[in-house]
Amino acid sequence: MSFQDKNVIVTGGANGIGRAIVKAFAENGANVIIADVDETAGKKLEEEILKNKHQTQFIRADISDPESAKTMVQDAYDKFGPVDILINNAGISEFTPFFDLDIEGWDRVINTNLRGAFVCSQACAKGMKENGGGTIINIASTRALMSESNSEAYAASKGGLLGLTHSMAASLSLNKITVNAISPGWIHTGDYNKLREKDHKQHFSQRVGNPDDIARACLFLCDPKNNFITGENLIIDGGMTRKMIYEG
Repeated sequence: MSFQDKNVIVTGGANGIGRAIVKAFAENGANVIIADVDETAGKKLEEEILKNKHQTQFIRADISDPESAKTMVQDAYDKFGPVDILINNAGISEFTPFFDLDIEGWDRVINTNLRGAFVCSQACAKGMKENGGGTIINIASTRALMSESNSEAYAASKGGLLGLTHSMAASLSLNKITVNAISPGWIHTGDYNKLREKDHKQHFSQRVGNPDDIARACLFLCDPKNNFITGENLIIDGGMTRKMIYEG
């Protein structure tokens, strides 16, 4: 796939899944904005990509702050021009006992994972509309569909992203903007060699996922040839949400 001269923003792009997405688009010719609060990791990734002769820039942005998010989008426009692709990947995961979860903790997760995605999407979509179209991908989670205890704020934020996905797909359809979600399952961002055999065996795929699995899906959904896909949620979890578990 070629994304030559396409302008891409990846929020939460300095580490983990976001880092893999940034590298995938850069390697396929895109101009990539790395938006993150982690300046150290963001600058390091920027240097790595520039050494490989790809176009990129790190912009420090706190997506939970609407003004910071809007400023980041404007800075991206000033650097490369109108945004063609937005990957809403920025998110925080905080699991707090149900009776201890306060409003500040709730708002911190919701404002980053859900409100931040909306603010960035709205800001980018204005340029996409003027430019004849674009693509938005929301990185949700299988936790939008299933839960462990004490994950209320996180599950609500990711469930909200699924609703935001199909509602924006409807609202932006006449502007030729496709909107889809990707829901990763277990994606290991640390030392893959430290995983146990039973970790891999939990999956139909017989392996735990890695960030490149999600990055490749982003490339697929952002390919203009696949613009018939919109409003969808692509689950990438090695089959875990389809596995029936009975305790003997």
